[in-house]
Amino acid sequence: MYAVSDRFLARLAETHAPATQVQLFLTTGQVIDIPHTGGSVTVDRSQAIRRTCTVTVADPTLIPRTAADQIATYGARLQIARGVDYGDGTPPDLVPLGVFRLDNIDGDVTQGPVTLQGKGLEVVVGDDKFTAPYTATGTVVSAINALILRSLPTANIISQITDVTIGSRAFDIQADPWAGCQEIAAAAGAEVYSNADGVFVIATLPDLSTATPVWAIEAVEGGVYISATRAMSADKVFNGILASGENTADNVAPVSYLATDDDPGSPTYWSGPFGRRPDFYSSSTLITLAACTNAARLKLAQAKAPNASGDISSLPNPALEPGDVLRVTHEDGSRELHQAASFSVPLDTGGGFPITTISAKEDS
Repeated sequence: MYAVSDRFLARLAETHAPATQVQLFLTTGQVIDIPHTGGSVTVDRSQAIRRTCTVTVADPTLIPRTAADQIATYGARLQIARGVDYGDGTPPDLVPLGVFRLDNIDGDVTQGPVTLQGKGLEVVVGDDKFTAPYTATGTVVSAINALILRSLPTANIISQITDVTIGSRAFDIQADPWAGCQEIAAAAGAEVYSNADGVFVIATLPDLSTATPVWAIEAVEGGVYISATRAMSADKVFNGILASGENTADNVAPVSYLATDDDPGSPTYWSGPFGRRPDFYSSSTLITLAACTNAARLKLAQAKAPNASGDISSLPNPALEPGDVLRVTHEDGSRELHQAASFSVPLDTGGGFPITTISAKEDS
């Protein structure tokens, strides 16, 4: 979860006026504070572009009308934040929700309203398709850095992983560099994304069994719980992943590792009644047993995720991040641990705050 004060978290469960900020950064260097009437920021770990936004504006003059307006708009960015206004004269406490490339502006040119739509900075890397053959080499961190900086020379990139060597990975013309970043990250059992500050992060997903819950969603007096559902599905669920790598360019012998659900208490236990349902993953970046193990375990965590899921509605928490572990207390008193997968933060006072979770389990 984004670092916030205890006062901030406590106020989320109380009656308060939410504070929101939308800033438009034009290619001319001009920064405009955008008065807005609504919108939302959607955060979804399962999507290549983790953060997207929609902003509703009453003023139709934002719609580009001249060539100069269009030049300024193409390449412009939005920076969005939400927080709380304590109502005591102190400045609002804002939490960033993302930095977005402005992709679309439309609306009634006379009366408005105008809708702005943007995508996280991953889209800049992904859209910069290779126009010549490209080979990624070195380590996970150095290879991902090179791909991101190729498109965004001033990007801020943070690694939170133990770096590992990769096999050379050749990309053809028209290949997607952002997909390449994700493939390379898998060799370290990691994922890569642009966070709420617009910083690129290379990190592993927190382990639900060991991570400390960062927020309590409780159906008690003064709690933020509204409603919740649980679901279990066997559709596209796998309990084993065989990750393999073969790299003739580096003269490296084939290597592989099979990761399975080895928890006898799990409904998808490899040797249980669910049966064996393996899936397969291969990449030339995997040249060691350790890299195959990392990739197999990462993909297995993703493959098992749909087994137990939840949809929780609570009062909005703009500081939440995908992967955060939540402690949920239901109206019947039962408690569960959930891992946030996706949610949508509103930019107005209306609407709920639905959170889709993965890897739900009972909490003692």
